[in-house]
Amino acid sequence: MAFKLKHSFFFSILKPQKPTLSNLHLLQQYRGIAKVRLKWVKNRSLDHIIDTETDLKAACLLKDAIKRSPTGFLTTKSFADWQKLLGLTVPVLRFLRRYPTLFHEFPHTRYASLPCFKLTDTALLLDSQEQSIHKNCESDTVERLCKLLMMMKTSTVSLQSLYPLRYDLGLPDSFDKILVPKYPDHFRFVKASNGIVCLRLAEWREELAVSALEKSKENKKSSDEYRQFKSGKTSLVFSMSFPKGYGGQKKVKAWMEEFQKLPYISPYEDSRRIDPNSELMEKRVVGVLHEILSLTIHKKTKRNYLRSLREELNLPHKFTRLFTRYPGIFYLSLKCKTTTVALREGYRRGKLVDPHPIARLREKFYHVMRTGLLYRGKGVNLLSQQGILLNDMEDETGQETSDGEEVESGDECSEEISDVEEGSDEE
Repeated sequence: MAFKLKHSFFFSILKPQKPTLSNLHLLQQYRGIAKVRLKWVKNRSLDHIIDTETDLKAACLLKDAIKRSPTGFLTTKSFADWQKLLGLTVPVLRFLRRYPTLFHEFPHTRYASLPCFKLTDTALLLDSQEQSIHKNCESDTVERLCKLLMMMKTSTVSLQSLYPLRYDLGLPDSFDKILVPKYPDHFRFVKASNGIVCLRLAEWREELAVSALEKSKENKKSSDEYRQFKSGKTSLVFSMSFPKGYGGQKKVKAWMEEFQKLPYISPYEDSRRIDPNSELMEKRVVGVLHEILSLTIHKKTKRNYLRSLREELNLPHKFTRLFTRYPGIFYLSLKCKTTTVALREGYRRGKLVDPHPIARLREKFYHVMRTGLLYRGKGVNLLSQQGILLNDMEDETGQETSDGEEVESGDECSEEISDVEEGSDEE
């Protein structure tokens, strides 16, 4: 009797799901196969993306830092200790010199031996295009920031935790000064008991409490899955793309089928009353992580950034193990001396499935970086003749696999088993 009452409680807090005998039976079966162990599998294509975008992110952050500087340039002393902060594997000075199309080096006026760097005309043009995109997409940015806050227990997040995520979320530089004050009906600043400044949602917005998974099912007019979910007849199914060899394993297949049948809990619902050790909570955590990654521009972020949000998101202490536990949904990369988690469904053949305008601008930014690296010894004045910048990114979207940069030609052909086990949780 106690067993039935316990699981009846789990289902009673769900909307619009109601407990049924069949659902209880499914939950019992799931308990019997929930400890399937999976090895971490390397995906070279996603690793390649993460590797190249590490340099891209560092270049964008340095561009913003130079732009913020009152003098319009930075000296080597200014960024001497930024290497780890930028996620670089080489010194910042060497990195800046690698990309002369973006960063122009010149001697300090008073100290000739002190190198200084300012933005090139090309970098300034790219920045002006970026600011234009931020302006045009401001409502989308505000919506994504609202949705992030709505997932928090108290609809609040510290700026200390939010700052590292600003690039991944596509927030403008100094968003707390130029964006947040424009929307007092959406956000407000508060101080936590420890004195840390936090950003809080001013008012709950029910119209935004729809997850990316719900929206994707709702938009598929040919399927009645979402209608059945809303009527309580079925649960929503996560999109899965297994590494080669996993999809055919009977244990994995059975486990995933039972997992998919568990009720879907929206990441915007209050989950504090759910048993933290239940399979129901595990699926809820998967849903929260799926939603956060869906809100990012590149459908990926660093694992430690998510750790800083753990308490407010009501996640278990070892929630990061779910990234390797559900390899059909997430991919965990160990590239660039850090750990990055990506949403598999966000990519197809080495490209974002639905790139945001900011992502397209960053592709252009990276193209300029790479071209500058190629012509570094031949004079950057050649670059204007190559037409590297001035065409809109829409002209390049049809060339997904023609530039020879892709490491894999399909979703499964370049996976290889590594020794990193599901239970590992370094850092």
